[in-house]
Amino acid sequence: MIYDFCQAMNKSTDIIEFHYLVRDFSFPQRGACKDFIVRLFRKEGMPLKSLRYIFCDDAYLLDINRQFLQHDFYTDIISFPLSAAGEPFEGEVYISIPRVKENAITEGEPFARELHRVLFHGALHFCGYKDKSPAQQKTMRAKEDEYLARYLAFKSKK
Repeated sequence: MIYDFCQAMNKSTDIIEFHYLVRDFSFPQRGACKDFIVRLFRKEGMPLKSLRYIFCDDAYLLDINRQFLQHDFYTDIISFPLSAAGEPFEGEVYISIPRVKENAITEGEPFARELHRVLFHGALHFCGYKDKSPAQQKTMRAKEDEYLARYLAFKSKK
């Protein structure tokens, strides 16, 4: 009985959670995406305990940006690590769906591709990648592209 419980707790649907604070937003193929994010952490050598993605609107994320980061501007994503150093990773990622939609239009990308880019971007931050300098941004973009390509290949096998 304990073994069955421990097995269930290791499923990606238990490790990765999606929470929705916006209306008119659905996320098809959530299970495949969750499985892939777990694999991303594994490939990057980062032990993962739990990760929550919270899909919200601009106003919600702007409030978080002001309250916790003292930034007064819109953004598409804010990531918060919650675990202590040396412990398996726990964190939260807040994503503004309107910002992702706008970015998709600006970049000429389908919304689904831009959404996955942002999901992987948040995970990559937690794996140690930064994006403050131009060099870091270039590395981050290359990693996002790598994982987008891997995800498409992974999804086609499911």
